[in-house]
Amino acid sequence: MTDVALLSTVEQAGLIRRGEISSRELTEHFIERIERLDGEINSVITRDFATATAESDAADAAQQKGEPMGLLHGVPITVKDALQTKNLKSTGGATELQNNVPPNDAAVVASVRREGGIVMGKTNLPRWSGDIQAYNDIFGTTNNPWDISRGPGGSSGGAAAAVAMGFTSFEIGTDIGGSIRFPAAFNGVWGHKPSFGVIPTTGYLDHVNGGVNEADINVFGPITRSAQDLELLLEIMKRDSPPWVAELGSVPQNLNDLKVGAWLDDDFCPVDNEVREHLDKVVNELEKDGLSVDRAARPDLDPDEGAMLGLWLVQRATAQSTDSDGPGHRIWLDQHARREELRLKWAQFFSNYDAVIMPVCFVPPFEHQQEGDFRSRTLICNGEERGYIDVVKWTTMVGMAYLPSTVPPTGLGPSGLPIGCQVVGPYGGDKLTIALAGRIGDLMGGYQPPPRAL
Repeated sequence: MTDVALLSTVEQAGLIRRGEISSRELTEHFIERIERLDGEINSVITRDFATATAESDAADAAQQKGEPMGLLHGVPITVKDALQTKNLKSTGGATELQNNVPPNDAAVVASVRREGGIVMGKTNLPRWSGDIQAYNDIFGTTNNPWDISRGPGGSSGGAAAAVAMGFTSFEIGTDIGGSIRFPAAFNGVWGHKPSFGVIPTTGYLDHVNGGVNEADINVFGPITRSAQDLELLLEIMKRDSPPWVAELGSVPQNLNDLKVGAWLDDDFCPVDNEVREHLDKVVNELEKDGLSVDRAARPDLDPDEGAMLGLWLVQRATAQSTDSDGPGHRIWLDQHARREELRLKWAQFFSNYDAVIMPVCFVPPFEHQQEGDFRSRTLICNGEERGYIDVVKWTTMVGMAYLPSTVPPTGLGPSGLPIGCQVVGPYGGDKLTIALAGRIGDLMGGYQPPPRAL
């Protein structure tokens, strides 16, 4: 029998609703798994199990009285430590906030609580969410559940590792340069980077005085063990307060009617042979299943310009965490105007295609690197040394254009490590990218727990 901790959120919530398991029983089961298995992973770094069990008892009592139940009634979760959680230490991975206990929840955490979710603890990340790994001076290093010599991706690395290991029902991640997409791909779980603005991002701790403003490009989104969970959580988390209420596009009844592109490699950021061969396999399976995929489909833009402009804009959006004054506002406006031109080119592309399948990372999950920084580190790809900065090229050119991107689990490469792809769609096409990623996940075997989780 499948361990209940490894089921999807929809399945776990259904079990509670039908009285087949209590919230207290599920909460205690997650706690037992964290205490027994998280030592070598180090994903759940701040824990409030006493409050969680008390809230689960209250959820069970309310259910027995026949009181109304939310969609997540009694479901225990963890939350990335970059998000404010009421009365629970929230650090952003920075020593400056190591004793910070917010009086309020981030808006997205509040929305999950309103539906009955119970917060058990916080998950690890890099300082100010600023790396494709998950380590900091307060809580140390999070390891990849598939190979502890490697990182879990970042910045939502602790979040995705906790989902993969069955330490939480789901997670809430953040993504400004790939911080949901890398961890989802590296841990073999589902992740959705929403269209910019769809989910409110107040309560984000990316600098000492963070939490009030909503940074350019940055989004919050779910990390789960099923595509159905992504759909449910997107609906729960999305912005619903006037004057801006998110309206998302629909999905065709028959996904075989979609026009799909595949942009699997490119000279601007060549991918490792293991990644390329795995992505070819993904597209081959889609074609066998009846979808027509155009492997020559490309937007009419310079991808390197898009990637480097995206990186420039990300650096400006995160300047408060680096204490950098940066260029004047006029220069930002000029770069933003160029971004808008590239967004139009993406829109023109999506007038002919419904979605495009792309790499997340040019290499498989890589070994821990904690010396140096983005500019000085290197990675090996096809026997050649490449700059670490290439890691974010496939993700920033999507994120800077505000586009939705869904990462499904697609199985393991020859090295035995998860390799993911991103399904990118037009602005507001979140439901479509989740649906197509759902088809891919189904064809490739879906979520598979790492051996350490069993």
